[in-house]
Amino acid sequence: MKLKMTLLLLLSCLYINAQQLKGILGEDNWFNNWTNFKPASTEYNEATTILTGVISSNMTLQRKNTYRLIGVVYVTNKATLTIEPGTVIRGDKETCGTLVITKGSKIMAEGNETAPIVFTSNNAVLSRKPGDWGGIVILGDAPINRIGGIGFLDFNLNPEVSYYGGTNEEDSSGILKYVRIEYSGRKLKEQKELNGLSLAGVGNKTKLENIQISFSNDDSFECYGGKTTLNNIISYRSTDDDFDFTQGAQAKITNSIAIRDPFSSDVAGSRCFEIDNYDKIENCDFTKKATSITANNMSLLNTQENNQGLVKEAIYIKDKCFLTLDNSVIHGFSAIAVLDSKIGYISENLNRVSFRGVISNNCSAKIISEVAANNVEIENWYSNASYAFDYTTIPTLDFFIQPSLKKIPDFRLRSYTNLASK
Repeated sequence: MKLKMTLLLLLSCLYINAQQLKGILGEDNWFNNWTNFKPASTEYNEATTILTGVISSNMTLQRKNTYRLIGVVYVTNKATLTIEPGTVIRGDKETCGTLVITKGSKIMAEGNETAPIVFTSNNAVLSRKPGDWGGIVILGDAPINRIGGIGFLDFNLNPEVSYYGGTNEEDSSGILKYVRIEYSGRKLKEQKELNGLSLAGVGNKTKLENIQISFSNDDSFECYGGKTTLNNIISYRSTDDDFDFTQGAQAKITNSIAIRDPFSSDVAGSRCFEIDNYDKIENCDFTKKATSITANNMSLLNTQENNQGLVKEAIYIKDKCFLTLDNSVIHGFSAIAVLDSKIGYISENLNRVSFRGVISNNCSAKIISEVAANNVEIENWYSNASYAFDYTTIPTLDFFIQPSLKKIPDFRLRSYTNLASK
């Protein structure tokens, strides 16, 4: 009897641990100390030092100073911009403060859990809004699938230093670790805004982890080609997409989260993931790699239960792109994913898009097509047991450990035994 009870307890623990492998992971809540979900009311020191113009030799930003980022600041000439832990850089609204790390140069912004590096609005408490300043742009030497292998971002930048793309997948543009970016994404012209963090042709030796982007007026993160790895990433209340991939981006993203407000959306539609192969078909070099995203232990969630608002699907996938999403959680959307109208029910197409070990909680639809006639066959395809979907209807408070954004949230899954498929 004692042996039987021990075995049952062991099996129960294994079951719970298996469930905990879905969504974001961590022995402790890795949001502690360095994140900020109420940046509108955070008191930052007034700027003491101006950061402007061109940085063409190595420079260090010191924690003892608070910097005001004025205009477009370019790091050029293979220079390295080093930022000490705990440093605050405040983007200027009037001049659209923007930081551009040009190809061959580096940013070494390595904060820590108790002293994150913060890029934020120069506006006062309670007057900060999405788009108060530009954002951060990093340009690298990794491949893109544009004709000629070189690209220029449409961000009103100096074309002499603002090109990206090359042949070095292992290129390094430096480090962003324990970094917050708040209220970026300045509108440049009709339907064109800067992103929180734009990664263009960035290579795999660039270290990108423990980054929180909040209240971006466009995408939080956008990868234009390149080969990137992102770990422990938080996108919070972006106006447009949380993670946008295009131009043949080869990206791996793990243990990361998108937290959406259902009423914060771009007119063209906003998603946690938007995956595209090119910006304009006439610019695409189809002999190069198509966009391919591998995502593990993601949590994609809409914050108002039973009210999807303006945000409909968690993921939007366009033709000829690849996505593998494993061991992840999608919570509170009208649909898990929408497939572009050009993705028909052909094994060659659907084999590019794989979902394995995904929990869909309180989502009213599964994976659907922009063409309604395709939906029955697409549903049959993803009903295969090998995809191992769990469809659940568990209340938010029971689903996550601590989902309230009034405190430091904890979006790891609760340990309980009723997550079986329903």
